Amino acid sequence: MKYTIDATHVPYTRLNRQIRLTPGTYRLDNINGQRYLGCGLGADYHFQINGTPGNDLGAFMDGAEITVNGNCQDATGNTMNGGSIIVHGNASDTAGYAMRNGEIFIRGDAGYRVAIHMKQYGDEVPVLVVGGKTGSFLGEYMAGGIVLVLGLGLENPDDITGSYCATGMHGGTIYLRGDVPDYKIAYAMVKEKITVDDEAKIRPLLKKFTQNFGISTDGISMSQFVRIRPKTTRPYGKMYVGN
Repeated sequence: MKYTIDATHVPYTRLNRQIRLTPGTYRLDNINGQRYLGCGLGADYHFQINGTPGNDLGAFMDGAEITVNGNCQDATGNTMNGGSIIVHGNASDTAGYAMRNGEIFIRGDAGYRVAIHMKQYGDEVPVLVVGGKTGSFLGEYMAGGIVLVLGLGLENPDDITGSYCATGMHGGTIYLRGDVPDYKIAYAMVKEKITVDDEAKIRPLLKKFTQNFGISTDGISMSQFVRIRPKTTRPYGKMYVGN
């Protein structure tokens, strides 16, 4: 079934209660900061959100599909287990917080601490793609998954991310389009050229980005990317050990 809801002045508690009663395809108009939309919902839910959803969009989501025609506030995809979130604007801080599976595609920029605590288990590999740039602490404490930042439209490629990138990171991979200055990369990380295996991971994501947003990525060369990863499986194992 398909449902259209005008969310003007509708409190988030009432809106979420109404949605959870009946699985289906929802068009939510005039969203203005309502929180927890799609929280914990499975593959029998599909959402088109017109407006700006509030914090924790898709938190603990377990297979639902969300498309946002607008921007998002904090913690988009918080601890999501599966499904997809497609944002046709910008996302604020902590997008992909503790994300465990599924995909998030952001057309524009994302804020601070994107992909913080992202993790993976077995074949469950979360993916987060940002079309523009991110703020500082990208991939903080990241334990698994894939982050791809494209830097589209930037005049200075060094601005693709802020400082302290990959602070505390001990798993997963971050791909950045541009040779980011070393001072922006955290201790115990390696910044290096991508491999053929990396290209095989990046190309399908570029194709999905084009499909999601109608933006050609034909001009993007694999030679433009660098990979950031931990030096070892225990990059901080000796930090607090006395000599």
